[in-house]
Amino acid sequence: MPQTDAVHGFRLSCKFADGIIKSWNDERRCSMSERELTEKILEDLDAHRADPMNDVLFKFIFGKIERKDITIDFLNSVLEPSLGHKVVDLRFISTELIPQSEEEKLSRLDVACELDTGELVDVEVQVVNYNNMQRRTLYYWSGLYLSRLAKGQNYRCLRPVITINILAFKLLPQEEPHAMYGIYNPKTGDRLTGDCEIHFLEIPKFINKPVKEMTKMERWMAYFSGKLDAKGKGELAMSEAAISNAYDATLAFFQTPEERLKYLNRQMAIMDYNSGLESAEARGEARGEARGEKRGEDRTVQLFAKLHAAGRDEEAFRAMSDAALRENLFREFRL
Repeated sequence: MPQTDAVHGFRLSCKFADGIIKSWNDERRCSMSERELTEKILEDLDAHRADPMNDVLFKFIFGKIERKDITIDFLNSVLEPSLGHKVVDLRFISTELIPQSEEEKLSRLDVACELDTGELVDVEVQVVNYNNMQRRTLYYWSGLYLSRLAKGQNYRCLRPVITINILAFKLLPQEEPHAMYGIYNPKTGDRLTGDCEIHFLEIPKFINKPVKEMTKMERWMAYFSGKLDAKGKGELAMSEAAISNAYDATLAFFQTPEERLKYLNRQMAIMDYNSGLESAEARGEARGEARGEKRGEDRTVQLFAKLHAAGRDEEAFRAMSDAALRENLFREFRL
């Protein structure tokens, strides 16, 4: 497919838009705000602004064996300086981290792979800041680190694990969008082990510039940032074959109605969550001041506030696209 088609050929039909809105109406009666959110997402899609940080789309592009060259190119842009060599090949591995006991929860990574040199890599996209990212990434890192050590095996069988977190929000104190962390002696700077390497790409910190002046990593950050217009995307596709292929994969993704619906539902959940949380915090509900609200006020917003105050943000996020869970939470909080 020509690169110009990859950038400019992305357009949704009216039939698809009608079907998406109908699917929401089938689940529950849409309020005006929900209709507005749906129309905003469809407008973005029709204007070639699909969000590659939508985890459904991200996994489709970066987690499939038939598109592993895209993943390899991205990994090289981030990891080559610390690895000291290029990633030549990889194989995708299970994204499920099996609990060690019944009391532990099942965790699922976004994209996990094993490099040709033996390192394990976990790539995560995070668009909502739950204020637990540092502990969350350590939890995922440790789960993947332990996953390859069978009972009775020697510790020498452990593999180095590298985590790359692509964030849609600012988290760390430094101004640069890329930061790498490991285990170091704070006095001498000596590194304890190369088995732990955690990268953060804070996309909002990326400063746009002419494509020809960007490093390879910056070009990938530009791809994730959504800061480029159609001309900039065309130049980006021309500069990096892997990014051009990623645009082509986006076109393929939206040819499937089921995938399009998953994308829309995820975007709706994110936008609903952020909108509801902002409204709750503006009224002080997130600080436990929501009691005594007048009858008839939007109970979904109240639910966000109560879950946020209880530190259950991730559960609130899941509830936006899970009607059964949402109803259970309404009953739990007597809303």
